[in-house]
Amino acid sequence: MAHPPPSTGPHATTTPLALVAPGAFVLIWSTGFLVGRGVAPHADPFWFLSARFACVALAFSAAALWVRAAWPSGGQRIALHLLAGALMSGIYLGPSWWAMARGMPAGVMALIGALQPLFTALVAVLWLRQHLPARTWGGLALGFGGVALVLAPRLAATDAGALPWTVVLAAAGSIVSLTLGAMVQKSRWLAQDDLRSASAVQNLGAVGVLLAMALTLGTPHWDGSAALWGSLAFAVVVLSIGGATLLIWLMRRGEATRTAALLLAVPPLAALEAWALFGETLAPLQLLGFVLAMAGVALARR
Repeated sequence: MAHPPPSTGPHATTTPLALVAPGAFVLIWSTGFLVGRGVAPHADPFWFLSARFACVALAFSAAALWVRAAWPSGGQRIALHLLAGALMSGIYLGPSWWAMARGMPAGVMALIGALQPLFTALVAVLWLRQHLPARTWGGLALGFGGVALVLAPRLAATDAGALPWTVVLAAAGSIVSLTLGAMVQKSRWLAQDDLRSASAVQNLGAVGVLLAMALTLGTPHWDGSAALWGSLAFAVVVLSIGGATLLIWLMRRGEATRTAALLLAVPPLAALEAWALFGETLAPLQLLGFVLAMAGVALARR
């Protein structure tokens, strides 16, 4: 029998795991951009991600079989799980890692990722025809204006450090995919299924779209170095099994809103980590844009 959805009442956040989960998720989430940046010299991002999510699907399948968990049933429910995995992992990470492999700084990619609430607000207006308060519109203006300041020097550059528009559009499109995937993930039908078996199915959805990207856009690049295998192990165990499971767990418990303030720490944390590991720096104008973008996200989330 499938497990019922966890309680979301007043006592649902008093467990030790609930207290540490948001902070742990933010720390793990910030390192994901560093892995994408670090893997670029060693392997094609699409093939690396395909291998990563294939391993994750096998791990969750084994866990589900070990505990004899119920599997999602019904064509519509399975299709929703596959769609959620394809959007939240495959179409989100594929283009964003491709963008970093082609020069997008990890800290800037993290900043674009933090705009997901602003994309959610845009979807609410354009698709759901919802009315937004003035502060949300102000947050949208600040957020996208700040990102424009961060990207402007790289888009206007004429040297080898210039970013093509295709890279920027790929990064922005990945966040649209994450936004749509989060909306599917919050479906009450998906929350009723066991987390292990559901994650196995969702990761298969990610593998499907990533393999399609690898075959059409990727290159057969895999150097087999110790750094590459270590990155794959970290991505499977820490990022996917740890971070993605925490994200789904937080969404199911209604903790996404409590995590919102902490998520604002992801871009500066990722930028600091990228500076320490890769020497990535931001010009004064870009730092101002960083602050404005974060202020816009904070305002829109109020």
